[in-house]
Amino acid sequence: MDNYGSIKKSSSNSSKPKKNMKEERQPLLIGEHHESETLPPHVTAMTPDNAVINLEYPDGGDEYDPVLNRNLAHPTSNLDTMIHLLKGNIGTGILAMPDAFRNAGLAVGFFGTLLMGIVCTHCMHMLVGCAHELCRRTKVPSMGFPEVVGAAFETGPEMLRKHSRLVKTLINIFLCITQLGFCCVYFVFVAANLHDVIKHYFIDLDVHWYLLMLLGPMILLNWLKNLKYLTPVSLFAAVLTIMGLVITFFYMLQGLPNVSTVNAFSSWSQLPLYFGTAIYAFEGIGVVLPLENNMKTPQDFGGWNGVLNTGMVIVACLYTSVGFFGYLKYGDLATQGSVTLYLPPNEILAQSVRLMMAIAIFLSYGLQFYVPMNIVWPIIRDRLDSEKSQVIGEYVTRSILVIVTFALAAAIPNLGAVISLVGAFSSSALALIFPPLIEIITFWPDRLGKHYWMFWKDIAIMMFGIAGFIVGSYVSMENILHPEI
Repeated sequence: MDNYGSIKKSSSNSSKPKKNMKEERQPLLIGEHHESETLPPHVTAMTPDNAVINLEYPDGGDEYDPVLNRNLAHPTSNLDTMIHLLKGNIGTGILAMPDAFRNAGLAVGFFGTLLMGIVCTHCMHMLVGCAHELCRRTKVPSMGFPEVVGAAFETGPEMLRKHSRLVKTLINIFLCITQLGFCCVYFVFVAANLHDVIKHYFIDLDVHWYLLMLLGPMILLNWLKNLKYLTPVSLFAAVLTIMGLVITFFYMLQGLPNVSTVNAFSSWSQLPLYFGTAIYAFEGIGVVLPLENNMKTPQDFGGWNGVLNTGMVIVACLYTSVGFFGYLKYGDLATQGSVTLYLPPNEILAQSVRLMMAIAIFLSYGLQFYVPMNIVWPIIRDRLDSEKSQVIGEYVTRSILVIVTFALAAAIPNLGAVISLVGAFSSSALALIFPPLIEIITFWPDRLGKHYWMFWKDIAIMMFGIAGFIVGSYVSMENILHPEI
């Protein structure tokens, strides 16, 4: 189902008229929140229990193809999409991979990270495939993550349709928790790296003072309301990230010890912490649909050598390399949640990496913050009457959300523990639990493959995700509350 079964190779030669829909998808990390219901007005017919809604198209034409009905003002090329996909997946998680490997062991971490990458990429394919199927049923050109879940329940078996609003809200809640969790990690990451640099050259202050000093600049940065103003900032942050990773590899690959000096397998009690950090690192499930929706040639997104697989192979190889060589180099010292904190403090080049990565992550905060703001603000805006109150209310809402992430970061300034908790609790739900559930509901009951192989495959992925969600969240909380154990 890599090509999602709905995309024609060329839309220019099609005789099917396009809808007049001038719209531009947000290019990164933003779900589409329509003011209307999940389904258009013509999708209202009741059907027997356990049946899937099957529409007759009022225009009498061929089966609706969502791709042919997208009319984008500024579609993205394959290269643009690839860059956005890499930027959406590569963040603080990659720098925490040595800590993840320490909790898993060198061999388990190596094969486990590759396996995690395969499973997460497959779930991304599932999400896009279901989105195309549901777009055809409901005759809309594109959907975001919450709309896909809502449409799956609303057009699925009768007993599930009444829960469509609930699950759509649940997805929005998990998206908010995930992105605000990322923002907390960003706060702690920047403060920890600044602390190490200033401690070495000037004065040793507690990390909480750095968090407090960052609060004002973070609030001002997030008063920017339009993503286009963040584009040059994001580009500069991407350049700094690349430079920082290159220099980090330069240090990691020097004087590597023998693999026998580290554990091939750590312990069963530490594996949940590995799961949380690894699933946090594969944080790109939220970018997949917005990116595919905005492509000039979305048929190139899927497939064995498509944009998604190519990008995720690069991501998985980078994660595995940083984790493998970082743990091999620093061993059991890799406990702080960022490989930059292990670089030699007496070398200016190493200190420059800390500063570069701190600045890059600081400038990337606004992009992660945009998602929860885009979900929370419309709810608050509808309760404000005048235009002036809405303008003031938006600035207040932005400031409060930043202060919330600051308070959480100050309460838990343990970078590795926060990363593991965010990954186990929210990232696992979005990346491993909801996509297979959506696929089962979307193609129930007679399109789940011979002998229901798709059903059993999806159940296995869900069980893996649920186990990681429960055990990983519990162990991460224990690690936060009792870090000495």
